[in-house]
Amino acid sequence: MAPKKVLLLCGDYMEDYEAMVPFQALQAYGVCVDAVCPGKKAGDACRTAVHQGTGHQTYSESRGHNFALNASFDEVNINEYDGLVIPGGRAPEYLAMDEKVLDLVRKFSNTKKPIASVCHGQLVLAAAGVVQNRKCTAYPAVKPVLVAAGANWEEADTMDKCTVDGNLVTAVAYDAHPEFISLFVKALGGSVAGSNKRILFLCGDYMEDYEVMVPFQSLQALGCHVDAVCPDKGAGEKCPTAIHDFEGDQTYSEKPGHDFALTASFDNVDTSSYDALVIPGGRAPEYLALNDKVISLVKGFMDKAKPVASICHGQQILSAAGVLQGRKCTAYPAVKLNVVLGGATWLEPNPIDRCFTDGNLVTGAAWPGHPEFVSQLMALLGIKVTF
Repeated sequence: MAPKKVLLLCGDYMEDYEAMVPFQALQAYGVCVDAVCPGKKAGDACRTAVHQGTGHQTYSESRGHNFALNASFDEVNINEYDGLVIPGGRAPEYLAMDEKVLDLVRKFSNTKKPIASVCHGQLVLAAAGVVQNRKCTAYPAVKPVLVAAGANWEEADTMDKCTVDGNLVTAVAYDAHPEFISLFVKALGGSVAGSNKRILFLCGDYMEDYEVMVPFQSLQALGCHVDAVCPDKGAGEKCPTAIHDFEGDQTYSEKPGHDFALTASFDNVDTSSYDALVIPGGRAPEYLALNDKVISLVKGFMDKAKPVASICHGQQILSAAGVLQGRKCTAYPAVKLNVVLGGATWLEPNPIDRCFTDGNLVTGAAWPGHPEFVSQLMALLGIKVTF
């Protein structure tokens, strides 16, 4: 059977997570995803926005990653696609005024193909006239538009609420991604096996934004129990993240990312209860590699040959823990020195999205490799998605 193929409807200043998490999660599950934007072609980029609550009366906004499109809007043939995903953010405000966008959405709706829309994405659904008498939720500020468009509004008690009505999956915000993505996979005819796994994320301040959230929510969407811990912090506390991107300089740029909420306390975590460990990159590994408790935790997973997946600068911790001797490993190219001095055989990440598995160890070079990174970890854990 041919793999499922999905269209991601993008625009400038769509919400950063709401574009990249479903984009890479679905690819990790074996779904082909084309990301398009009106007026742009494959290889062009959309700027994204980081939206989050910061204690004010509405969310704050800052610049997110640059999101690379992999297909051209004007070449889209709806017959080639099995479903549509619409991220939120500010992009839907102007996409909802584009007749070509609205015509495309109507075609997906008329053919009963699954449509998954999150946050402000439902503005596009309302403008296309496809929510009449349909159960629908969204970011609360979108309620007046949906009600005026004839939708049956579903009030959201929390930011992780989702609603399903036939082929239509709607969600309030990126907090809902695990259920949102899971429901969309089900609507595409997908099923998940082997997901009764417990996975631990080793977090720190200024870890890379995508490198924690994409695998975290991708694994949650499969049904895994996923916990995130950070030394000297407890459940409910947050880690600031860093957005690392290439913007024409000799090395990556850094911008503030989302604040990432931890789910468990580092000091109280029972590592024996987890099946795998994930180590995001960014700047956090530089200081986490100096923490004896972190080193002991990593050695424990490696000594028991449990799956360990580390990306980008995360391999600085593996090197410091002395667990790379005789292993084959990749990393962000600037971390090659740590990897080689740690006794590993260096595997060139060419292209940069290349990932490798060596025994129980999965390593990747950077966040563009997330589909392979998550997929290879799924293989080690025995998790399968079939359609």
